[in-house]
Amino acid sequence: MNIREVLAKRILVIDGAMGTMIQRHKLTEADYRGDRFKNWHTDVKGNNDLLCITKPEIIIGIHKLYLEAGADIIETNTFSSTVIAMADYEMQSLAYELNVAAAKCARIAADEYSAKDSAKPRFVAGAIGPLNKTLSLSPDVNNPGFRAVSFDEVVDAYYEQVKGLVDGGVDLLLVETIFDTLNAKAAIFAIKKYFRDLNKPELPVMISGTITDASGRTLSGQTLEAFYTSVMHAKPLSIGLNCALGAAEMRSHIEELSQIASCYTSAYPNAGLPNAMGEYDEQPHETAHFIEEWAKEGFVNIVGGCCGTTPDHIKHIAQHVKDLQPRSLPVLETAL
Repeated sequence: MNIREVLAKRILVIDGAMGTMIQRHKLTEADYRGDRFKNWHTDVKGNNDLLCITKPEIIIGIHKLYLEAGADIIETNTFSSTVIAMADYEMQSLAYELNVAAAKCARIAADEYSAKDSAKPRFVAGAIGPLNKTLSLSPDVNNPGFRAVSFDEVVDAYYEQVKGLVDGGVDLLLVETIFDTLNAKAAIFAIKKYFRDLNKPELPVMISGTITDASGRTLSGQTLEAFYTSVMHAKPLSIGLNCALGAAEMRSHIEELSQIASCYTSAYPNAGLPNAMGEYDEQPHETAHFIEEWAKEGFVNIVGGCCGTTPDHIKHIAQHVKDLQPRSLPVLETAL
């Protein structure tokens, strides 16, 4: 059963925060390094993607917790697995390997749970993050025309990531936490180019943007409608929002998106807004209450959690939407 068939029948649940769960393990520098990187010349603690190689059992275990909680879609632990982002740790050469390893970790967990219940297939989404460099904004306030990276460099980085994710066995690709639409366009271009170069059918693509403030704009200044219009040429499986906002703050934007999107819609907010310590206090039943209301209003097809959300959040969300109807795709008018 493919994901489009399932989406036509019910609301799907995507997993919660990987970073939040990794923090619970209280890993040390030595844990991140493992034996292979014992003598690496820079600190690597905090490079969560590296754990797919050095501590795969932890990543697989986290995936299984989300699947047990009711997730239909789990994301690979590859938010920063590009040559551009890995430069922070001088691990650019590992980018492809990280994506393959992460996809295999998620594949192991998803296949185990799909085998337990063939009526509830589980899907692996290859997570493609926004990068730590932006194409639309200058990092130098004194030189607004300067860019730290070129479009072609971003395309090449994403192309390698896509190759690793596909080789590792993902079911779909998720371009997420988009704050700069030009970065997202580079990711879309890389995806299209990869499948064109290999003459293979494209995997479904999910696209998820990030509204960064109350004005309803992305960091690079686009309104939600402008963002949607900018990426719809990709013909994505779904368009949605994640991160930055809690569910209460995200509601109006999800409602707007549900009214303009011709594809499926997704939403996975943070567990509220961070407190003074940068932690998230919103309880699972609170997050689930908000998302249940969105579902009853017919706003969403895919729901889950971002920063601060745990398997308990996902469990509550899954329980609250399991008997609710998914948003219907609009009937597109055809020219006579």
